[in-house]
Amino acid sequence: MPRISANLSMLFNEVALPERFRAASKHGFSAVEIQFPYSHRPALLRECLREHDLRLILFNVAADDLLQGGEGLASVPEKRDRFREALDLALEYARLLRPQVINILPGRCLDPARLPEYRQTFIENLRDALHVFHPLGIKTVFEAINDRDMPGFIIHSGQQMLEVLQQVAHPGLYLQYDIYHMRMMHEDLADFITEHAGSIGHIQFADVPGRGQPGSGDIDFPGLFASIAASGYDGWLGAEYTPVGTTAESLGWFKAASCP
Repeated sequence: MPRISANLSMLFNEVALPERFRAASKHGFSAVEIQFPYSHRPALLRECLREHDLRLILFNVAADDLLQGGEGLASVPEKRDRFREALDLALEYARLLRPQVINILPGRCLDPARLPEYRQTFIENLRDALHVFHPLGIKTVFEAINDRDMPGFIIHSGQQMLEVLQQVAHPGLYLQYDIYHMRMMHEDLADFITEHAGSIGHIQFADVPGRGQPGSGDIDFPGLFASIAASGYDGWLGAEYTPVGTTAESLGWFKAASCP
């Protein structure tokens, strides 16, 4: 069975975030991830993890206005000082919560003429992040997002991620491979993961179309999970989907994967 973490920013959102830890544990998860934990004190989140015997796998560095349609934080040249502040905040949370990986969202470039400048800024900001997180034994990851859901996103393919990885060339930097986004870009998921398993620090998944739970779309998840297991990838798979129905009603795939 793959090791699967529950993304508490998208699952169990029928209740407030602190109660989602209890719900995840109740439904059989041993690990969780949170997109942006910063609306709650890190000490509170640590207590929630301890109370319900859960591991925190991942959270993101703050991304400014990205989810509101803006360019985000990590690639905008004029926001480098604010990105460093976001790193400081993420470090405060990381010291208490000890995630396995921290994700940095590259963001958008809304002026195509500036794209090379934005990509170079992202490279520089990744190097700053590695300086912060690598000494703690935390992997730094970054991800590609499909350019249909987020037009202008500066990294939107597996090949672009590999190019960034090669350019930075640091042992603490890995890919976050998002099955939903890369299927939306028509990539061959199993082939990419099999070929680059050693460079992937985290995987997230949702079905396509609709970004619902496995079985709500057209991805063969049993076959894909088997390919991932055979690839040598040794990290976690984050369930980061929008449940069709309640979260509890959406977990049939998880119960099936948990059965011997």
